[in-house]
Amino acid sequence: MKGACLCGAVEFEVAGQLPNLYHCYCSLCQKQTGGSHNTATLVDEANFNWLKGQDAITSYQKGTGFSAHYCQNCGCPAPNTLDATGKYWIPAGLLEGPVTSQVVLHMHLDSRPPWQTIPTHGHQFATMPSLATIIKLLQA
Repeated sequence: MKGACLCGAVEFEVAGQLPNLYHCYCSLCQKQTGGSHNTATLVDEANFNWLKGQDAITSYQKGTGFSAHYCQNCGCPAPNTLDATGKYWIPAGLLEGPVTSQVVLHMHLDSRPPWQTIPTHGHQFATMPSLATIIKLLQA
């Protein structure tokens, strides 16, 4: 499956079956997306390939360690490696074609804005579960 930013400067592809998706409602994801949550997945580095545009990606890192990677031309979030996990973080909105993966995880529900309804499906966490739990749920 291929993915790209809004202007097309950044392109990538994911091989194999796409893992399930998660929604993160933390305040940082709200600011990064301008919405109530971020929808994303994690894929193995071996299944991720840049097609073009790595040089068009800029990043910002907070003192807490949170980082945001985005296309310097259009501002879309961009895939990036997730620490030393062997995984790439993939913003689901960049994926092109039919995505059949399901949202199976909702995290940081304590931070969700009051206008966002509580989801009725998937695993729900008031804060952030462990990375091992996230990976396990996305692979299920």
